[in-house]
Amino acid sequence: RKNTKRVPSFRKLLKTSKIKLDNKLKNKQHKQQSAVKKYRKEQKKLREAVRDAISRKPFPLEECKKKHVAEKHEEEEEGALPLDMMDEDDLKLMEDLSQKASFLTRDLSSNEPVHIKKRKRESVMDKYEKVPRRMQTEPEKELIHLLPIKDKGGIIPRTMEKPVLNVAQDEEEDTEEMEEAEDFNEEPLPVLTPEEMAAQRRQKLQERKMHIAALASAILSEPDNNIKKLKELRGMLMEQDPNVAVIVRKLVMVSLMEIFKDIVPSYKIRPLTEAEKATKVKKETQKLREFEEGLVSQYKFYLENLEQTIKDWKQRKLKKSNVISLKAYKGLAEIAVKCLCELLVALPHFNFHNNIIVLIVPLMNDASKMISELCCEAVKKLFKQDKLGYASLGVVKVISGLVKGRNYDVRPEVLKVFLNLRIKEVELQKDSEDIAPKKKFMTYKEKRKNLSRMQRKWRKAEEKLERELLEAEASESKEKKLKLHTETLNIVFVTYFRILKKAQKSPLLPAVLEGLAKFAHLINVEFFDDLVIVLHSLIASGDLRYRESLHCILSAFHILSGQGDVLNIDPMKFYTHLYKTLFSLHAGRSNDDTEIVLQCLDVMFAKRRKQVSQQRALAFLKRLSTLALHVLPNSSVGILATNRVLMQIFPKMDLLLDNESQGSGIYLPELDEPEHCNAQNTALWELHLLQRHYHPMVRTFAAHLIAGAPTEGSAALPLDLSQRPATELFEAYSMSGMTFNPPVASVTPRRKDTFSRMGAFIDEELNKLLQQRIGETVVHKPLDFAKHLKESSLS
Repeated sequence: RKNTKRVPSFRKLLKTSKIKLDNKLKNKQHKQQSAVKKYRKEQKKLREAVRDAISRKPFPLEECKKKHVAEKHEEEEEGALPLDMMDEDDLKLMEDLSQKASFLTRDLSSNEPVHIKKRKRESVMDKYEKVPRRMQTEPEKELIHLLPIKDKGGIIPRTMEKPVLNVAQDEEEDTEEMEEAEDFNEEPLPVLTPEEMAAQRRQKLQERKMHIAALASAILSEPDNNIKKLKELRGMLMEQDPNVAVIVRKLVMVSLMEIFKDIVPSYKIRPLTEAEKATKVKKETQKLREFEEGLVSQYKFYLENLEQTIKDWKQRKLKKSNVISLKAYKGLAEIAVKCLCELLVALPHFNFHNNIIVLIVPLMNDASKMISELCCEAVKKLFKQDKLGYASLGVVKVISGLVKGRNYDVRPEVLKVFLNLRIKEVELQKDSEDIAPKKKFMTYKEKRKNLSRMQRKWRKAEEKLERELLEAEASESKEKKLKLHTETLNIVFVTYFRILKKAQKSPLLPAVLEGLAKFAHLINVEFFDDLVIVLHSLIASGDLRYRESLHCILSAFHILSGQGDVLNIDPMKFYTHLYKTLFSLHAGRSNDDTEIVLQCLDVMFAKRRKQVSQQRALAFLKRLSTLALHVLPNSSVGILATNRVLMQIFPKMDLLLDNESQGSGIYLPELDEPEHCNAQNTALWELHLLQRHYHPMVRTFAAHLIAGAPTEGSAALPLDLSQRPATELFEAYSMSGMTFNPPVASVTPRRKDTFSRMGAFIDEELNKLLQQRIGETVVHKPLDFAKHLKESSLS
């Protein structure tokens, strides 16, 4: 058989791909451009040659001929030879050579080759003349293939010439337009007064505002149909009018942010697969797909614009248009950061949320305090409202990488945001499945072996119902949530432990210790021993401030009060350190450390009552009562509430309410060891002074403790005070607002009269005393009385 090749049909030949046609068109255009370029080069060379020929003076040919003829005559006269003396061959040779120009012009005395001097003397004109001429050809005309005609003779192809653009004509038109534009620019603009400029700016700004409002309302009313208007609104971010550019860009940023918060769906939009794109769908579904695709693309471009604005400000980089100054870029960048923070909190479920996290987290460590606070507050809000843990895990990962990448040189506020994590429960053991195994459905063999026919039938119906309930359940399972929280907390602890190990003198240490104090009960038991040793070494080093040492103590007791009960660790050194440093508590306005002290006392005594000796409890009760005399009222109320708890937990605390000593020795208040200071041999005389305190709550608690802190009877506390913890009372009666809390009752007129009578009586007695001591006239004014005392040097 012959392998005949099948000839393609004409219809098939017509089905040429678009790519081939484009390539063919590009090739033809390239050929035309190259032909035009060659023509321009030749014209340029010709102009240069003409210029060179004009600049040089031409050597006249007639003078050269006359000179040669004169020399020839002289030579003939001097030594001419008769022609009859030459051979016929020589004469013929001479006649042939005389026909050549080179023979006539050559200097016969030189031995050089004939063409050397000629090459040296060649001018630019000669070079140009030697270049072969080319006819100026028109550029190749492109043919357009039309549909063929078929007749009896066969198929008749048809073509048509494609019109070629005249390049020279276009250049002339461009030059004319440029000249017209220059002439137009040379016309002087009308000079406006400042009032007219301000009015013109207000008018422009009002027009832009109305346009923004119209676009935004149209998008919000029908997002599906007006999704293309998002692009128009986003285009206003590139406003070029320098008078209103800054304000318009800010307004557009905020408007787009609010629009996206409203129209974004409550689910993440994923890109369609090739199979999904190929399948035919309903018009409604296709419309929804187009809306989602447009929304995601415009949201992406919007985020890129915000990112570019922040980058330009950080790099102090101006655009070529120079519409906005560097000073104005700072305000634009602040608005961009606010928009990103709002989107971070409002749309944690939507696309590009991780990209927003990557943008926001480094700005938490920004040199600008306002931007840093904005980003930290946004992350805190995100942590507080994140119930599942996906967004929190992403933020914690980026923060951990930032701290490690900056070599722990970040603001403490960056780590303090971890305190807002909603983590109360984690997977503490890997074998938790053995302790609480998952519910498994029975296999067919197990049912056949253990159940009767009727029981199998009921079990089958129950399992079917349970499976349907599990599938229909929309909320995230508890196991998944625990897994996310465990992974998040592991990253937090890795960050904390790195700082404890490598950067103990870093300013991040207080934030680390505060975080450990909050999450210490969730740490794995394997790390307890090492962590307690590290905390004690930090306290013993003496490099920590008072607040940091309190956090160390609180962290250690959180560890020991939870899973650490099973460990054989003696915390006596932590009790001793707190007892020794209690008098370091600030007695002025900055008494925030009191709250941490109250938390430490609660963990050390209320939650470990069985491990605390009576001597230790008595020593702390006495020292806390002494401390209550020196601090602010809200601190005194918190300390007295803690003393009440101690007197109720430990039964023999009423020993300090009796004057008689119990046992041998005397009380040593300066000793720093609570076990050996003999606190049982003293009394709580401080309570009698606190009964005369100016704050009503302090007086109430002091009277209650003197009565033995009863739970019933007339000396018992009201219900609202007895059920509130010490830390809550400390916050409730805070004087941070520089006002008396609770407010002082107003003075009645009767009490005013009493005060005035008492003042008159005191003045009268003072005047009598002055008469007896000095023997002068009565002094009526207190100011004169004080002046007289000073002059007479009375003490």
